[in-house]
Amino acid sequence: MKRHCRSLHSPNKTWYYPRTVRSYLRRAQMALSGTNARQGELGDFLRSRRQKLTPKAVGLPAGRRRRTPGLRREEVAELAGIGVDWYIRLEQGRSVSPSAATVDALARALRLTRAEHRHLRELTQNTDRRAFVREIVPPAIQRTIEQLNLPAYIVGRRWDILAWNAAADEIFAFSRLAEADRNSLLLVLTNPATRRLFGASWADEAQRMVAQFRATHDLWAGDPAFRDLLARLGEGCPEFAGWWEAHDVSGIAAGRKSLIHPKKGRLKLEYASFQANDDPWLKLVIYTAV
Repeated sequence: MKRHCRSLHSPNKTWYYPRTVRSYLRRAQMALSGTNARQGELGDFLRSRRQKLTPKAVGLPAGRRRRTPGLRREEVAELAGIGVDWYIRLEQGRSVSPSAATVDALARALRLTRAEHRHLRELTQNTDRRAFVREIVPPAIQRTIEQLNLPAYIVGRRWDILAWNAAADEIFAFSRLAEADRNSLLLVLTNPATRRLFGASWADEAQRMVAQFRATHDLWAGDPAFRDLLARLGEGCPEFAGWWEAHDVSGIAAGRKSLIHPKKGRLKLEYASFQANDDPWLKLVIYTAV
């Protein structure tokens, strides 16, 4: 039987990673050449949205045969009412600071969703961030989830699983994982047991999570902790490279999951997440049976 997922631990060889991950690792070093990693992600995001649009979708004539998919840069610039050279600088990840009005114009020109528009706005804000540090769950929150009868756990900004209760452990077996592997993305994308848990819905669930995580990742592009996570995902899940290349972005929302548990049988669960007042990056995820 063909193995879908490789070992969780990555060798120290960048050539081993899929093309997309190698590209990311190169962009993560942009600071050495004076280019901001977040600006690189901004350029990739704009390019991915442009390439997914057709002239017909934005009311333009198809014109002569196109050698590349999507709209041309000059067409996006015209639709947004900005200069072509200036827009090219944005896609190239060069140092450009668009105004709020320009961001809104680009969102309309590229037919962005609400989540994509918010992501574009956040990417254009030149906010300096300190190096990522793994969050610590306050004792009061830890005690609260431990006393819940419903499956519940806490994740941080990098989607690390920081705390959980017994009901959640019975389903997802967090306690059996090494601390370095307690991450929602690693668990779903690279752990064979979790892949079996989701069954036929695994690909949809994994792709949804990648699109949601992308919104956070791009704001921390270049940070070593996020670089490491991306490399492990690229090595551990062959499908990840294609999903990451698409640069899809979606917001966090409540939903449902259908699981096939080895002991509990089929589980149909509804989930919702909540921010903690103590630290907005901490999110409480609670499941209920439906």
